[in-house]
Amino acid sequence: MCDSSDGDVLAINADPEAKTGSEADRSMPVEAPSREASIRFTLAIASLVLVADHLSKWWAQARLEPGICSPETCLSVFGTRLRFHLVHNTGAAFSMGEGFGWLIAPLAFVMAGALLLVARQTSDRWSLVALGLIVGGALGNMIDRIIRAEEGLFSGGVVDFIDFQFWPVFNVADMAVVGGVGLLVMRQASQPDDVAGDDVAAGDVAGDDVAAGEGTVDG
Repeated sequence: MCDSSDGDVLAINADPEAKTGSEADRSMPVEAPSREASIRFTLAIASLVLVADHLSKWWAQARLEPGICSPETCLSVFGTRLRFHLVHNTGAAFSMGEGFGWLIAPLAFVMAGALLLVARQTSDRWSLVALGLIVGGALGNMIDRIIRAEEGLFSGGVVDFIDFQFWPVFNVADMAVVGGVGLLVMRQASQPDDVAGDDVAAGDVAGDDVAAGEGTVDG
């Protein structure tokens, strides 16, 4: 009379291709976000940056006066070097490149479009956050150049108002661009380790499959 437990062992050994639950889970592909989902996520981050940027610029325009900083025109944060000093910048970020807004704005538009194309090919959430910050900041300043233009398209001055007195005056859009670039660099620097880890895991699975195949041949 054959014991039922022996029958179970024979049934398991009879199927050499059967994998344990952990092996099956490891070999299952992880579904990446769709291209449309990546674009939507990036645009959502960019929209948040745009709203924050233009709300802060609206406040600066309403509360501060442009020109040389004085107690009447600037707002100092007590006990720090931070002050809010309204400046209209026709150059690049951080009040640099004065007078080149006509060239900077189209480049920013092209860059934003290129970054959205990159976002379509990206599944890493933090990289998408970084791209959204850069796109939102670039578009935020570009909108300033358009709506405040007086001498031709893109000739308007960008509203800068955050002043630490030892650094050029800047705004929320500038912060978003710099923060996004920094985050993107960090994510790219960490990618080789992630890829290597995936390759090792894939190698382990392949090794298990080879071992299983050898066991079947020996049997």
